[in-house]
Amino acid sequence: MTALRITDLVFRWPRQARNCLEIPQLELAAGERIFLHGPSGSGKSSLLGLLGGVALPQAGAIELLGTNLTQLGGRARDRFRADHIGFLFQQFNLLPWLSALDNVLLPCTFSSRRRDRAGPSPRTEAERLLGHLDLKPHTWHGPAGELSVGQQQRVAAARALIGRPEILIADEPTSALDAERQQVFIDLLLQESAAVGATLVFVSHDRRLAGHFDRIVAIDEINRVAQDPREGGGGMAQSGQCCALPRSRPGAGA
Repeated sequence: MTALRITDLVFRWPRQARNCLEIPQLELAAGERIFLHGPSGSGKSSLLGLLGGVALPQAGAIELLGTNLTQLGGRARDRFRADHIGFLFQQFNLLPWLSALDNVLLPCTFSSRRRDRAGPSPRTEAERLLGHLDLKPHTWHGPAGELSVGQQQRVAAARALIGRPEILIADEPTSALDAERQQVFIDLLLQESAAVGATLVFVSHDRRLAGHFDRIVAIDEINRVAQDPREGGGGMAQSGQCCALPRSRPGAGA
């Protein structure tokens, strides 16, 4: 089964003369774990925004789980994202005044489907995920903003995983961690995503992490803009917008 299919995608940000992304084709199987890498400004985060339905391309099709996002209106894309996609943001996007436990439960508030798939008790499932991600019970109930960076990251991972979304999108989630903590976190993320059979799109510029994944894809191998010699290797980075993932509500796309 195909989880993701991109066909003839063209995207540029408003008021930009040049395209940011031109991707003829990209396909991911259900349950596949892909490592997507490229330098800053190469369009990685822009692509994630398109996959999450936060932005729309000027041309082409983006099919997730058999649904063409480009044919959906804004509210329908928001609903699809809340129901089927777990986002793990580079800056975590936690609500700092809520507890870790309440942050994890946010997707179940926005999506009845995620709430149903979390089991008879979403709260119990949230506690299980936090425990499995090595967060001790005493950290679950205080404000998330008081947790360490590593703890906040694991809360964000639990939030992305709750309700068993079919697709997980992780945007540079280990950039704030040292090498040892990176290893532990990736192992936990892969274990949990495999347990629910999710397709994982993991974006990073750190090639050392690539060996954990089923497939390695360089953005400049699939993006014609990056291959265009007229860009001189700096066209996208100079635009300053090809690296920006539009922000979403902390629960709606998690």
